[in-house]
Amino acid sequence: MTTPMPLEGLRIVDLATVIAGPLSSALLADFGADVVKIELPNGGDGVRALPPFKNGVALWGKVTNRNKRGITLDIRTPEGLEILKQMLPKFDVLVENFRPGTLAKWGLPIEEIRRINPDLTVLRVSGFGQTGPRARDAGFARVAEAMSGLTTLCGESDRTPLHLGYPIADGITGVFGAFSIMMALYRRLNDPAARGEEIDLSLYESMHRILEFLVIEYDQLGAVRERSGNRSQYAVPSGVYRTDDNRWVSLACSTQSVFERMAEAMDRADLIDNARFRTNADRVTNADAIEEIVTAWFAANEFPNVSQLLSEKGVAFSLVFTAKDAFEDPHYAARENIVAVEDSELGTIRMQGIVPKLRDAPGAVRRAGPALGQHNAEVYEELLDLSADEISTLKKKGIV
Repeated sequence: MTTPMPLEGLRIVDLATVIAGPLSSALLADFGADVVKIELPNGGDGVRALPPFKNGVALWGKVTNRNKRGITLDIRTPEGLEILKQMLPKFDVLVENFRPGTLAKWGLPIEEIRRINPDLTVLRVSGFGQTGPRARDAGFARVAEAMSGLTTLCGESDRTPLHLGYPIADGITGVFGAFSIMMALYRRLNDPAARGEEIDLSLYESMHRILEFLVIEYDQLGAVRERSGNRSQYAVPSGVYRTDDNRWVSLACSTQSVFERMAEAMDRADLIDNARFRTNADRVTNADAIEEIVTAWFAANEFPNVSQLLSEKGVAFSLVFTAKDAFEDPHYAARENIVAVEDSELGTIRMQGIVPKLRDAPGAVRRAGPALGQHNAEVYEELLDLSADEISTLKKKGIV
């Protein structure tokens, strides 16, 4: 007998596009939530226009929208909006990430949503929040990362601030979104009088929240944190180092004991009692000196030797992985971090496994992100009892 997944029975309608909002619902779909993703008939979600592609099929959305059923519906039209309204009572959660005011402009303000389904939890993801002077400004991950304070921390101190190679604000906001939905549903579970919650979640606030030291440091010390490249500003030595065989290794000596083990691994136990390096505060003050020693040690050793010595001493480190490294790594394999799933457009494809791992009721990757409108017939018949002819008529009119 198969154990039910934790969120089976939870129904989510996902109107969101690209990454943050869709990731919120995908994380819940991984654990059994029934997510119906609605896209515009012509072109669909903007993630379909983002590379990489294979045979004209966008790969990113295969992961971001996995475990969802996909339908098309032009909710900008009166007829399409009416169909959406008929479906809303069937769902527990609605996810959207339009610029504030957009749904109201199309005829679906929050008051109308409440009238149709008072118990519906609504997650509203935006760049800057539903209120405030920038509420209606266009906002994407990079803009949010810049406003949050993250970008000013990234890069070398004398160079241009750097964006990361991935829209991390979307990822962080997606996790906050999934968490906030579950928090709202838990409140309803424990308070019979509670109705559906309206969740106001912005990209820049999600990033700003996790940069915990920025605000209190400025408040209490008047200090503005700046860029320091790959060096940690609070634990030394920590950085990224090149080995003699041209591999890159990330090292984190975040505690005194790890630093002492690192010194032993380098056969430099004398560093432990050196007055310049005795405590982490001493090492932060004399960062250039200790980093020069560590950098030289890595440069003089090939990675297999580095890996063996650091592993034997219990030092926290990792090779800087590429995707190829992940595919070949035994720990990734043992943890099932990359799993295979069948896709209607591409055949067998591989993507990230389930996170986190629940012992008794684990999640599963059951399907890849759907083709545009892949589940129109199934969902419209199930939710609205529409016939094939009725769906065909709506398709000819450009509604689905």
